[in-house]
Amino acid sequence: MTYDLADDRGAVRAFFGERAARWDARFPDDGPAYSAAVNEIGLLPGAAVLDAGCGTGRALPALRTAVGPDGTVLGADITPAMLDEVVRAGRDEAAALLLADVSQLPLQDGCLDAVFGAGLISHLPGPESGLRELARIVRPRGRLALFHPVGRAALAARQGRQITPDDIRAEPRLRELLAATGWRLVSYVDQDDRYLALAEREAE
Repeated sequence: MTYDLADDRGAVRAFFGERAARWDARFPDDGPAYSAAVNEIGLLPGAAVLDAGCGTGRALPALRTAVGPDGTVLGADITPAMLDEVVRAGRDEAAALLLADVSQLPLQDGCLDAVFGAGLISHLPGPESGLRELARIVRPRGRLALFHPVGRAALAARQGRQITPDDIRAEPRLRELLAATGWRLVSYVDQDDRYLALAEREAE
């Protein structure tokens, strides 16, 4: 399959830009799920972490709590309206914000200890390039957390569709995709009330 990345990025900006102001109101009860997922990454005080596709920044306060005042928290999103909502909610106090494409991040190789991505994998145009870019900026043995506050079946039902074996978030397909892009899947949970796949950056 081929992708027109410019078209896909524009579609993502349009989709989330139109919904940004209402996003938190649509999903008001997700906060505890975000915090629980962040806790499972195993971040240490002083660590450096990126929330990739941070949206309205619901994970940013939990990430700041995990790494403490001496840690580094970055929030990156391709949609300006989403970053505006981060500021409006006061969550920019927890992180430095980047208007950036996750597939082309202005960060040095191996500069991060972990990446958190809520709902990210389904919105990466050409997911291989996005996951390779995340592997580039994470140190060996660093972590990647792919999260969603509901599982695959619950999300599909919410969208009026059924899950299929070729779903990018299905364990066999995700494991293969991660392995091809510098990651090793270490744990996988897909329940009605949570989806969390944790991966480790392969050593060079």
